[in-house]
Amino acid sequence: MVQAAILMVFPLCLAVAAISDLLTMTIPNRVSAILFASFLIVAPLAGLSPQGIALHLMAGLVVFSVCFSLFAMNVMGGGDAKLLTAAAVWFGWNQALMLFVVYVGFIGGAVTLLVLMIRARADTVMAMGIRLPDSLCSAKKIPYGVAIGIAGFLAFPNSPLVTAALGH
Repeated sequence: MVQAAILMVFPLCLAVAAISDLLTMTIPNRVSAILFASFLIVAPLAGLSPQGIALHLMAGLVVFSVCFSLFAMNVMGGGDAKLLTAAAVWFGWNQALMLFVVYVGFIGGAVTLLVLMIRARADTVMAMGIRLPDSLCSAKKIPYGVAIGIAGFLAFPNSPLVTAALGH
């Protein structure tokens, strides 16, 4: 049961956040809240020690500090900051977190370029019969939740919780 929760909750929350951000340019607060709360429930059940859990929470605090600064400078949206923080807690303070953050940066750059290219050619794309969400064409924001979701999917197999769930 714990293994199923570990292997399902994180990817499901990231998928919901990415799709919501793509379609509406918002990430529901409940997604980040569920992600964070579910970590607090499954971590001890997965065998993480109190010190290990503290390191995971520290990772979230560090990521939150950076994201809050970026949010204050109007570089990052609040939903993105909350989602990154909640996801960081699942990775913990280790190489998996670094891998996740690097993936977010590179994939975020690619998503940004792709969205800018789509916006520059929105009329052409829509004339080809491809339906685009209105928010994707008209918003000034970038759906960074998509990058966070993809990065999370790529880095998650390296996280301590997954290795614990799979018995490695």
